[in-house]
Amino acid sequence: MRKEFGIVLGLALALTAAAQEGGLPDVAPQAGWDTLPPVTAAPGDWPWWRGPNFDNVAPAGQKPPVAWGADSNIVWRVRLPGVGHSSPCVVGDRIYITSGEKTQAQSAVWLFCLERATGKTVWQTELYKGATPRMHPDNALASATPACDGERVFVPVQSNTSVITVAVGLDGKVLWNQTVAPYNTIQGYSASLTFYKSAVIVPVEGPKGCYLTALHRGSGAVVWRKALRSVVESYAPALVRHVAGRDQLLLIGGTSTRAYDPENGALLWECEGPARTCVATPVADRDTVYATGGYPGRNFIAIRADGAGNVTKSHLTWSGDAKAGYVPSPVFDEGLLYAVADQGLMRCYEAADGRVLWERDFKAPFYSSPTLAGNALYVFDRKGKGYVVPTGRAAGTILTNELPSGVFATPVILEGRIYLRTLGDFLCIGEKPLSQTR
Repeated sequence: MRKEFGIVLGLALALTAAAQEGGLPDVAPQAGWDTLPPVTAAPGDWPWWRGPNFDNVAPAGQKPPVAWGADSNIVWRVRLPGVGHSSPCVVGDRIYITSGEKTQAQSAVWLFCLERATGKTVWQTELYKGATPRMHPDNALASATPACDGERVFVPVQSNTSVITVAVGLDGKVLWNQTVAPYNTIQGYSASLTFYKSAVIVPVEGPKGCYLTALHRGSGAVVWRKALRSVVESYAPALVRHVAGRDQLLLIGGTSTRAYDPENGALLWECEGPARTCVATPVADRDTVYATGGYPGRNFIAIRADGAGNVTKSHLTWSGDAKAGYVPSPVFDEGLLYAVADQGLMRCYEAADGRVLWERDFKAPFYSSPTLAGNALYVFDRKGKGYVVPTGRAAGTILTNELPSGVFATPVILEGRIYLRTLGDFLCIGEKPLSQTR
């Protein structure tokens, strides 16, 4: 195993003069910035948060197991140093996953490259080593899922003062790191990245400033930056989807759901709701965006995405579920929405009007989001139970399995296998006996 250490970013985190004076300036994109091939997901890959189509739906034809346990249907099991809640990024025969370790005095964050077939570590690269940032005890230094464009792996990292983005080559060497914005919140950073053309886009929403920043994937240079309206703090990922006939950069939190032009960060539309503070990722169909949140009140809303400006009165299709989730993200499939709340209530909604078709109370806490494979949702609670939930307009029989460690991360399902990070181990679950324990 080769390790790349010594990348101590804490010494390079000085804020710009503009930031020290109270804010980062907007940056407009320059002509000719799009110099790299577009990012696409190869068949059989899960290169970023929410999967190849940004919807947490596994590729067609999946037949993952419906039964597993601590010693059954485990293809391999590995124990990584530190703690993390990020999901794996799976590209080709490699898996990229982050982990972090913190003490009161110092923290470190690593990116691991593992063999997809065995879980064996290929390389380990240090992304950050420095002072420990403030965060919620349930959060981790490695909460955001890595994103791979086929040549580089991108990871957002929180220091004690800022959010940084680090680009690592497929050989484990750090290519560049860029301080994105000042950051110091109660809960800690967790937002995963998204791609658009030659850019990787990083959302930051906190009391020290709210920004959307597009960095060039090759160099790390700022392509564009847009200061957002100030909020207390919010933690949701930004996601580029093609909705209502145009590419839209979707982001929720700070009392509103918004869409931006991913070309330059300009606001396209905004709608009040679902909550002041959000963690979940919005989902979308062909012409509508659905958002759930959050804190202090909870709500689930649907917005037609063809508007401009403030569309609260004109494009809000439906609103209202005080039992909606805060952290877990919903899934859309064939006109239905599936969502599980943090307290364990799972509901199936009619996407057209928000009507609840069925519900199941698991009576357990959740952070993980459901992943759809075939005609079933796979979702895990914080105590380690995994549920296989049939999809459809009528409730079906739910299968339940149990693991010895709790689950905060969202599962990835590819080629009939479930890649799952628990609070103890990182597992590959499949219909094979345990072949290797590390």
